[in-house]
Amino acid sequence: MKLSELVAALEAYAPPGYQESYDNSGLLVGDDRMEIHGALLCIDILSDTIDEAVNLGADVIVSHHPVIFDPLRNLNENNPAARVVSKAIRNNIALYSAHTNIDNIIGGVNSMLCLKLNLNRIRILSPLSHGLKKLVVFVPVSHADPVRQALFDAGAGKIGSYDQCSYNSEGFGTFRGSENSDPYVGEKGKIHHEKEIRIETVFPATLQSGIIKAILEVHPYEEVAYDIYSLENEYPLAGSGMTGELESPADEKEFLRLIRDSFNSKVIRHSALLNRPIKKVALCGGSGAFLIPEAIGAGADIFITSDLKYHDFFKASDKIVLADIGHYESEQYTIELFYKILTKKFHNFAIHFSKVITNPINYYF
Repeated sequence: MKLSELVAALEAYAPPGYQESYDNSGLLVGDDRMEIHGALLCIDILSDTIDEAVNLGADVIVSHHPVIFDPLRNLNENNPAARVVSKAIRNNIALYSAHTNIDNIIGGVNSMLCLKLNLNRIRILSPLSHGLKKLVVFVPVSHADPVRQALFDAGAGKIGSYDQCSYNSEGFGTFRGSENSDPYVGEKGKIHHEKEIRIETVFPATLQSGIIKAILEVHPYEEVAYDIYSLENEYPLAGSGMTGELESPADEKEFLRLIRDSFNSKVIRHSALLNRPIKKVALCGGSGAFLIPEAIGAGADIFITSDLKYHDFFKASDKIVLADIGHYESEQYTIELFYKILTKKFHNFAIHFSKVITNPINYYF
């Protein structure tokens, strides 16, 4: 199959538009027109990972962390990232990364953490505030139903647990076609009044091109009148971190043991225990210190993340338990997520889990 098919499957699940501004997710090396026969899944790409892909006959490596993160000024192989990129090019291996875009969605990296801890009632901890747009389109009464359905099929009209949401009002539109026009109704050169439906609906900003395409394919007018507005509303299906709840409260130390065993953490750094049960859990795979205020504000009993600095632990302020389980440990199940996405779409395509240990942190006991 083509590399473009694999990229499309991953980006349909985790749209690139959800990545943070500093990130570099996407196809980093390779031609999306190339034929591929197998994929290797990993968290980080090292030189040994390229060798592993070659030995397995994998044409593409799908990683969580992008190997090209900081700008590369050259491919001088004294630079570790440049060495990996150069080796991939020499072996005709494509490199694709899904990083913060797959962090920032329901069903993404943080959902995997919730799954491993058997959490219920999961929600985004810090929803995007610019993730939604509103569409207004004017349609002749005879075509309102098919246009509305096309919008819903393209992903518009979802609000929380509801779908196919829209507001519709009747009125009339006026227009006059020029000599170069081909009007669906009315006559060239004459003003025309037409009964129309004003359809309003919301949609995720990442779907805008598909939404517009859906309108144009079914709308009968030669020139379609529509407006798109950016909204300040929070988008509850995308954003940073996540919260969930345990079925029944757990003792703090028992829950720390559960975290250790679930993520194979060699050590858990944590703030002072508060001698109260754990019920509501906040978490963020990777570096999540910036979400400590949100975790406290959400009423979480514990916040699980990684890369906490010394002064970050003071922010617990006897309001929450902070638990640093390690960066790699908090994101390791992203590989399982990639596997789930790709095997659901492609049934006769070789997919391999990398056996190269890429966690750069070691522990001395």
